[in-house]
Amino acid sequence: MIWEQQKEKFSNFILTNDVIGFFENPIKLKSGRTSSWYVNWRSIAEDVFLIDQLTEFIFSFVKYLKLNPTCFYGVPEGATKLGIILQYKWAFKNKNLKPGMFILSMGRGKPKDHGEIKDRFFLGYPKGSVIIIEDVTTTGNSLIESINILSEMNVKILAAIGLTNRNEIRDDGKSVGDAIKAQNVPYYAMSNAIELLPKLNPSETIKSQIIAYFKKYGEQELIF
Repeated sequence: MIWEQQKEKFSNFILTNDVIGFFENPIKLKSGRTSSWYVNWRSIAEDVFLIDQLTEFIFSFVKYLKLNPTCFYGVPEGATKLGIILQYKWAFKNKNLKPGMFILSMGRGKPKDHGEIKDRFFLGYPKGSVIIIEDVTTTGNSLIESINILSEMNVKILAAIGLTNRNEIRDDGKSVGDAIKAQNVPYYAMSNAIELLPKLNPSETIKSQIIAYFKKYGEQELIF
């Protein structure tokens, strides 16, 4: 399988490029939870060479899942650039590319307060068979919001793919995967924090804080 061969390389890509790291002093996340660790794909998204490598990992994963989208769409704003570059490269893999075959979609970070839904939320709205891409899934709320908007427009969603799942239980008691599947959309994570964190070596203090974090919020306990 293509992805089974690539999975370890993808994990090394994440760890080598410091996508996962630690805070000496715990901070409050957007979710409201206080954490000693982070997952941040910004350094990859800012680098042309690295984001090109990332797109190839995603293409391998999509082929492994046997999905054949006509559109990649990145959740605003964390995956906006990634979605655009994925779609551009994917379209040019088609040797018979012609005008009108592939849409180049982009979600607005802040929706307009007037107009039709496609104009309020998008600069070029997703069409055809769509894969939604998210960088990090914690509660999955941003991803679910995008799913709801596209569903309202009767867009066919093949799957939602997260680059990294933080493996947390939401306040409603559901995992991110369960919450997204409840929207009738398959969810796949290319990497999971519960597998990646033990490959790193933070201080004993941070280790104990992370272990306590997963006891409180995790889908399962974390063992270093």
